[in-house]
Amino acid sequence: MEKKKFLIFSSLKSGRLKEMWRQTCWIYVYVKRYWIFMIIYTLLGFVGTGVGIISSWISKNLVDIITGHETGAVVATFALMIGFGIGSTIINLITDYISSFIQMKVDAEIKSDIFEKIMVTDWESLTGYHTGDLLARWSGDAGMVSSGVLNFIPNLLIYVGRFISSLAVVVYYDWTFAGFALMGMPVSLILSRKLMRRMMENNKKSMEMGAKLSGFNQETFSNIQTIKAFSLVRLYVERLRQLQKEHIRMQLDFKKMSIWTSIILSVAGLAVTYSSYGWGIYRVWSGVISYGTMTMFLSLSGSLTGALHSLTSLVPTSIRITTSAGRLMDILEMPREDYSRDEEVDKLGKRHSIDGIGICLEDIRYSYLNGNQVFDGASLKAHPHEIIGLVGPSGEGKTTLMRLILSIVNPKAGKGYLHGGNNLSKDEADIIPLCASTRKLFSYVPQGNTMLSGTIAENMRFVKPDATDEEIWAALDMACAKEFVEKMPNGINSELKERGGGISEGQAQRLSIARAIIRKSPLLLLDEATSALDVATERKVLKNIMKDEYPRTLIVTTHRPTVLSACTRVYAIKDKKCVILNDEEIDEMVRGF
Repeated sequence: MEKKKFLIFSSLKSGRLKEMWRQTCWIYVYVKRYWIFMIIYTLLGFVGTGVGIISSWISKNLVDIITGHETGAVVATFALMIGFGIGSTIINLITDYISSFIQMKVDAEIKSDIFEKIMVTDWESLTGYHTGDLLARWSGDAGMVSSGVLNFIPNLLIYVGRFISSLAVVVYYDWTFAGFALMGMPVSLILSRKLMRRMMENNKKSMEMGAKLSGFNQETFSNIQTIKAFSLVRLYVERLRQLQKEHIRMQLDFKKMSIWTSIILSVAGLAVTYSSYGWGIYRVWSGVISYGTMTMFLSLSGSLTGALHSLTSLVPTSIRITTSAGRLMDILEMPREDYSRDEEVDKLGKRHSIDGIGICLEDIRYSYLNGNQVFDGASLKAHPHEIIGLVGPSGEGKTTLMRLILSIVNPKAGKGYLHGGNNLSKDEADIIPLCASTRKLFSYVPQGNTMLSGTIAENMRFVKPDATDEEIWAALDMACAKEFVEKMPNGINSELKERGGGISEGQAQRLSIARAIIRKSPLLLLDEATSALDVATERKVLKNIMKDEYPRTLIVTTHRPTVLSACTRVYAIKDKKCVILNDEEIDEMVRGF
């Protein structure tokens, strides 16, 4: 007894119940939108319970009429029993339809909401989760919540109503049968409590293993070319089998517990059933009850046991649901990006559509969450119609600086902002701090192949859905991609595979640059975006971009100094700062390449 009290107080002290309540409230936010259907579902459950009890009563009368204990129309009673049976089937079908409707709608609501919130979650915080884990939470945990929302209030009310009504009828006709019907209750409660503890442990391990498997599969399929190149296929197949074995072993351990629990519950159920049979036969033989009443008691005894088992099963089910809700809440409670300046950014873009927009970073300090400091007092300026070069050894912060400019990560100190035109204005309306809202004024070509599966035209319209074919061809021409696209079987309607499969890296880079150009953004960022091009093509692409009349500000990161002679200014990342190189330093870099 003292041990039980200790466990209860420990649970309360640890905040487990409080946390489950918080998770339940979070689920309620989605469920409450369908409260009318929830009420209909609950009412149909009550009606179904009533129909079941009436059917048992009609069955009793039919047996009593046949055995001569009562008088009445056999055919009419039989027809009534069939009618209620059909009615029960219809109610079950409608209930199942409403249940499916609620589940699918809640599932869609949760998944779309979580998808949207993941997309606007602070990127650096999000990197703490493996992509496979995010997919497992988005898909598996959301499905768990949506499939179990009816187990909170509706099914609880339905099962309680079924239990009380069945018990009331049994007590009304012969209270002694109630004792036999409830014999299995202590066994169910004790086993459910024990199973609940195991289930909580299993849920956590199962979800972790599911995320691990999902992450493994996602990484494998994303890097299948590298795996093949290093002849690692057998190794990865073996790794998958090991993970599967671990998962199966974990599931079987829990399954063994479930089997033993089911055996004990089944034995308890059989004991209740046969005890009820024996007691019923004795009561009939004694003349206390009729055969029909005994039949009804046996039917209601099954309803009582079933309702009791359903009620006890709600506890572990609720634990699974709230655990999944908690995993989803972990993601949703991470910091959000700032999109509060959308309107100001739109106005700035329109106001300076002719003279362009510049960018300024002042005394930026930045460290990653792991403590690795990248910048300590870095500053940079870029104005319309300028090409700003950014050089430095690999791993010194070129890509990180791009992320800071795009507000994908945020500085720990210092400031970055956009300004209208070539000169810094004193008008506050012409200066907007860098934030998520300012991204709409940027086009960005990151490192690597960023082409999507679909046609070339679809890839171009990915950033500008209303782009005409003429605009697409013009952008391709500026990016030196027109010539090879014209030679493809269907031109801009030629299909590309996932990640640009079917074309070379250099062709993919030129298509990526064309896609950035077609957006017509006042600021263009190229992060090693010309690394797969030959020197002549690289210089031609940059010159084409800057010959364009559109007032574009261009920032290029590169480890190849051959392009630096075309830059207005060149910054080198040194000692965690951005240092402007003079002509002699640039010439020396070009000669030494």
